[in-house]
Amino acid sequence: MFIETTKKFKERYDELTDLIMKPEIIADNKEWKKLVKERSGLEEIANSHVEYEKALLDKKGMEETIATETDPEMKKFFEEELYELNGKISQMEEEIKILLLPKDENDSSNVIMEIRAAAGGEESALFGVELLNMYRRYAERQRWQVEMIDISETELGGIKECTFMIKGKNVYKNLKFESGVHRVQRVPETESQGRVHTSTTTVAVLPEMEEVDFEIQEKDLRIDTYRASGAGGQHVNKTDSAIRMTHIPTGIVVCCQDERSQLKNRERAMNIMKSKLHDFYQNQITSEYKENRRSQIGSGDRSERIRTYNFPQGRITDHRINFSMYSMSSFLDGDIQEMIDELLRADQKLKLEEASGK
Repeated sequence: MFIETTKKFKERYDELTDLIMKPEIIADNKEWKKLVKERSGLEEIANSHVEYEKALLDKKGMEETIATETDPEMKKFFEEELYELNGKISQMEEEIKILLLPKDENDSSNVIMEIRAAAGGEESALFGVELLNMYRRYAERQRWQVEMIDISETELGGIKECTFMIKGKNVYKNLKFESGVHRVQRVPETESQGRVHTSTTTVAVLPEMEEVDFEIQEKDLRIDTYRASGAGGQHVNKTDSAIRMTHIPTGIVVCCQDERSQLKNRERAMNIMKSKLHDFYQNQITSEYKENRRSQIGSGDRSERIRTYNFPQGRITDHRINFSMYSMSSFLDGDIQEMIDELLRADQKLKLEEASGK
């Protein structure tokens, strides 16, 4: 029975609900955030426990009613009700199995996304703009907040590279599978022969790391300032407020020019640097067994070709799960939830198989 397992999660959820209301916990902002995050991660399974417990009580009551019912028609009616209730309970148990799978501790995090032009020159940069707009519109549909951090544009309005943050509920959970190489096949506007070209643009998705278990030494950082500029070369301000932060040991570079204040840009750049270094060190840790993983779904491998956007066929195919959609215009307008849901289901199925030892 799942009820004893879910009960433990519900008890912890209730305990956390009481804790985050205590003045001494609220006064400790770091501890309060930690507990709120833990509580948020338990909310779904706590709610499922309540529904599951009620369904089991309803089943027990129905069985007792059937055992004492003497009217044949009423007994048949209650047996049909019990049959439906058993089906509902079975479905709940399947859902609980998924909820009990090991969670990615970063699923509830905000994300830092990077889009970079790769193979294909200007066509790759132009497609980068379409990907940026796609994620912006998807975020709007989810009522998430998008903040541009840094952008480098081409003369024709494409994107050499850009960094932006998306804030909201379970952002990383939904967008973590977007990391990788996005391939576009279409006839560029500059192509006079009508030939289909293939270009690639890379996407990186990093969870925002507010707290990290390593220390960034000041001596390991080189910080340069420069004048911030907006799209088309417009000056955002007339002071050197933009920040370029380089982590010397790893060579990781972060640029931030969104804020007018140099101090705010520095703070934001440091936050992004924490996330990039966390990603860098995690990749080092997992590199030894990465090749043996059964699936690359959610691996975040930026060298992996994950998806093809074939414009002549109006087809979007995710190669990791061999799933295609034929709705190019709406997909690029941010209607990507169906693809995300398929990736989530495939990841859950894999984890269920691994948990059962298949």
